[in-house]
Amino acid sequence: MRVRVDYDLCESNAICAGLVPQVFEVDDDENMNILMEQIPANLEAQVRHAVQSCPKAALSLTDDEGNPLDA
Repeated sequence: MRVRVDYDLCESNAICAGLVPQVFEVDDDENMNILMEQIPANLEAQVRHAVQSCPKAALSLTDDEGNPLDA
């Protein structure tokens, strides 16, 4: 599973970073960064929750081939 961000939608609210700081980070310039695109199995549930919690729906999940996954 991979996570993607639509930077046109993202407002860097940092909700995702608060939920899964191992994967998401908002830097000092208020830019949202994905720290690891390939999500390890032990973080999948947390990342799904973060994707669902994004107030701007800027996050999405794909499989390794780039096919969309449900959050």
